[in-house]
Amino acid sequence: MKPMLAEGELDFSEKYSRQKADEYYAKHQSTFGRRFSNDWEQRMARRALRLAGDPGAVLDLPCGAGRFWALLAEAPGRRLYAADYSEGMLMVAKQLQPAEIASRFEVFQTSAFNIDMDDESVDNVFCMRLLHHVGEAKDRRRIYDEFRRITRDTVCLSLWVDGNYKAWRRQKLEQDRRSGKKPRKRKKQFQNRFIQPRKVLEREFIDAGFEIIGKVDFLPGYSLWRTYVLRKKQA
Repeated sequence: MKPMLAEGELDFSEKYSRQKADEYYAKHQSTFGRRFSNDWEQRMARRALRLAGDPGAVLDLPCGAGRFWALLAEAPGRRLYAADYSEGMLMVAKQLQPAEIASRFEVFQTSAFNIDMDDESVDNVFCMRLLHHVGEAKDRRRIYDEFRRITRDTVCLSLWVDGNYKAWRRQKLEQDRRSGKKPRKRKKQFQNRFIQPRKVLEREFIDAGFEIIGKVDFLPGYSLWRTYVLRKKQA
């Protein structure tokens, strides 16, 4: 049964039909630039998992079309779980990833705001390309609380952060639009990508009961993407 849209749930969470999920899967291989970006993200993720101590049980949430499954399955004894809010994404992941890899994952549909797992079910929550969609601190905190509940040890999560050229460039373009220097495009119903100040995020992690044990940048000083490796503070 499809999970109900939770209070605070991302209002584009339901957009990934089977067709959209297929397109999302193909997108990351469609050009040289995207293939390079995907390869670099895989390297970032591998380094983050090493910083997390090569966890033995991992939840990939949201798993999307299974883009990181081969990487997560590199550890032969690792217990693997994968979840997404989109049924279409889960179908694509199971059908398009190699059978020998897909068969290792226990796959289920759930929301990051209310994860359908028992407390301390995994050693690590692996969360790529979700939290840059979450603009409100209170919504991020709800997700952090769920991550802290179900992990025994660590979390790897990626976000868009300030302090780099891309962030400066986006800020400047937005300032130009507000001042009339650039034509304003028709405003979308919602903004679905957000740059967050690093200091704000790092305080949020601490307040949510984590310590920061690692940071992995996509291209330091240039790219928005940063992956944080967090360890759960024990009560």
